Amino acid sequence: MAQVSIRTLKKNYENSDALAVKGIDLEIADGEFVVLVGPSGCGKSTTLRMIAGLEDISSGEIDIGGRVVNDVPPRDRDIAMVFQNYALYPHMSVFDNMAFGLKLRKFPKEDIKRRVDDAARILHLTPLLNRKPRALSGGQRQRVAMGRAIVRNPKVFLFDEPLSNLDAKLRVQMRTEIKKVHNTVRTTTVYVTHDQVEAMTLADRVVVMNQGLIEQVGPPQELYHHPQTKFVAGFIGSPGMNFIPCRLAKEGEKLVVKLTNGVSLPVPAERTARYMPFQGKDMILGIRPEHMAVLPGDNRPGFAPLDVDIDITEPMGMETVIYFYLAGGAPGALGEVGKDGAGDVAPPLCARIDPDVTAPPGGKLTLSVDMNNMHLIDPATDKVV
Repeated sequence: MAQVSIRTLKKNYENSDALAVKGIDLEIADGEFVVLVGPSGCGKSTTLRMIAGLEDISSGEIDIGGRVVNDVPPRDRDIAMVFQNYALYPHMSVFDNMAFGLKLRKFPKEDIKRRVDDAARILHLTPLLNRKPRALSGGQRQRVAMGRAIVRNPKVFLFDEPLSNLDAKLRVQMRTEIKKVHNTVRTTTVYVTHDQVEAMTLADRVVVMNQGLIEQVGPPQELYHHPQTKFVAGFIGSPGMNFIPCRLAKEGEKLVVKLTNGVSLPVPAERTARYMPFQGKDMILGIRPEHMAVLPGDNRPGFAPLDVDIDITEPMGMETVIYFYLAGGAPGALGEVGKDGAGDVAPPLCARIDPDVTAPPGGKLTLSVDMNNMHLIDPATDKVV
């Protein structure tokens, strides 16, 4: 195992003026499971491939276990990589696929058998060691690919979207398997995915990337409850956070958030001092769907009623997700014009409510908004204040 240090790392492809990775810094502790997450084109896979040595570094340094590896070939970096494609040899058994790399390195037969047997036990592959890949399910093939990496006993594991080819149920199962393997082996792991649920469930720390930069690094719960930017607030959580244009105003001694339909929502007293410098400014209110509920007569401190017009209802069994517009407003009248062109229609807002609540499309509903979990975003900087 080893610490991984990334210092002012940049990547610029030939014949391109834009940097794919724009000078990132990241410290990954020995034995830590770090997930790089972000939309397509954010630089996460490029960063992983530079750690692996599969992409040249334009500038900056990568240090693995106290050794700068910028000019070290991939085979000499003591890393093991699991790809989206299983890349198993179809004519070889599971045992031989897992042992192949060790045989190339001339490991003794007894050592190879011990390592493969140990990895097979961890991954529940022991009954399958004599099968060929064609006789395995997708999840079993992915476990064989992981086993091939584990037998190497490398300093660092690198995973490049390993679950994207699996169906939804298998993805959940394999997330659990990967977590269990890491808890057993405790090898430093860097994992890339575009799926924020995968990132939140697997990581010790999540690295949210956007347009070649790191937006925020932290434990999953920290990113969920304390996002630093609008991008992180919207990317982490499913469904994503609602963003409502508003103005911060004073009513008597209290600070309120005035929405575009004229409704005022109270700012919690403990946040008044922090938000006071933004009084009178146009801001963005961020509130997660799970912090809106149907609770008639809810008079708890920090909770406020909000009348809405329901647009779409999605029954999910354990909950119902509703999409709505503010009562008194109209579709597209939430205020924020899209950045890609004037006149873009604002999307509906979203709430997660009890499945027993009647919420027909076209109907009306009064939600109880938990302002204790509000976020206030400055549109000039996209920073959470």
